[in-house]
Amino acid sequence: MKFLTCLLLSAIIVVACTTQKPSLPKCLEAKIKEYSTSSSCSDAKVDEYTFQGKTVYAFGPGTCGADMTTEVMTADCTTLGRLGGIAGNTKINGEEFSNAKFVKTVWKK
Repeated sequence: MKFLTCLLLSAIIVVACTTQKPSLPKCLEAKIKEYSTSSSCSDAKVDEYTFQGKTVYAFGPGTCGADMTTEVMTADCTTLGRLGGIAGNTKINGEEFSNAKFVKTVWKK
């Protein structure tokens, strides 16, 4: 009986301790899936940031080409702007994107 109790408690602990990966909004999952096939650089990635009080995602093209842009969008897939490129843009909504706080990388090639 003790063995069965210990086994049951162990199973409960293991199940309770597993972490679930937080899911992204459906539109972002679809956008990342599309981006994974359309991005040409082997180091392309999508990073999550907090910027202007919102969670935003930066679709970084990687380093295999010059003058490529990083698209910045909200969780509902609204594009806020693009960084880099020929003009070397560093602002989104009039604010330097360097003020954004990096949260995590959500996808990389």
